Amino acid sequence: RDQPRSRGLGDVYKRQVYDIEKGTAEIIEREISTEIKASSGIIESSLWQTMVDNDLSYDLASRLEDVFGWSIDFHHVQNGDRFKVIYESRSIDGKVVGVGDILGAYYKNYDNEYHGIYFENEQHQGYYDLDARPMKKNFLKSPVKYSRISSGFNMNRFHPVLKRRKAHLGTDYAAPYGTPILAVANGVVTKASRTRGNGNYVKIKHDKTYQTQYLHMQKFAKGVSSGVHVKQGQVIGYVGSTGLATGPHVCFRFWKNGRQVNHRRLNFPPAEPMPQSDIPNFNEARDNILKQLELIKFKEKAVLAKTEINESKEKAVSKSNP
Repeated sequence: RDQPRSRGLGDVYKRQVYDIEKGTAEIIEREISTEIKASSGIIESSLWQTMVDNDLSYDLASRLEDVFGWSIDFHHVQNGDRFKVIYESRSIDGKVVGVGDILGAYYKNYDNEYHGIYFENEQHQGYYDLDARPMKKNFLKSPVKYSRISSGFNMNRFHPVLKRRKAHLGTDYAAPYGTPILAVANGVVTKASRTRGNGNYVKIKHDKTYQTQYLHMQKFAKGVSSGVHVKQGQVIGYVGSTGLATGPHVCFRFWKNGRQVNHRRLNFPPAEPMPQSDIPNFNEARDNILKQLELIKFKEKAVLAKTEINESKEKAVSKSNP
């Protein structure tokens, strides 16, 4: 059983090895080395392909999406979008085994610039924008990672199965069979059922105003049924092609005040910033990360100097109390 401890420099990776013939077990420990790395890229097709082209991992792409998932629709990026990221690279015996926390990130999408700063103290933990507002918002931009939009919200779409014009009141995210489907916000499952057109689908009520629906699932996630409370980012099902579907995708539908709307056109109010008493410590961490981001050149990878690791980690994470 693999048991890596979750955070920090000097973590330990534990593996419990069983010898069935002898009936013995041995715990082998290996130290996880963590170093701070800085990377960047310019989008030419997709975020995922850019990561590959720059010898970066899908894990880093996923974590970058976790930082900006409430602000950027990564299914609607364009050529020329660019990013910079400072992150923890973890290795065992010199071999890279994964990505830890992202400490700071920058992304330019069209003419909009976004920053995500990791900050942690006794009261706060997570990513914040430059004004100390939480990056995490009420709704995720998309219910599926590693996908593409195959059909958008369209009042006059030609239906590929019915072969006639019919309003498409949702957004189709094409992805491989079995790709996890995520609840975009906290809520209560009102339906986990099946119809001829929708196939296997889940509908969630988030509050008095908003509801969401996820169609054509291959299957539901374990424990998902009517009346169950789900959290934002929780897996509720898996991509399939049940119902009137020509291939694997999830048709995502969004209700506002009982009316289906195009969720990609909605603007939700920003979250409230952290209390004024925490702002000075946050500003120090923010300014330190911004200085490091400014030093990163696009399409260039670098390892920050060893002497900077502890200082950078301390200022970015702000673990110690003033």
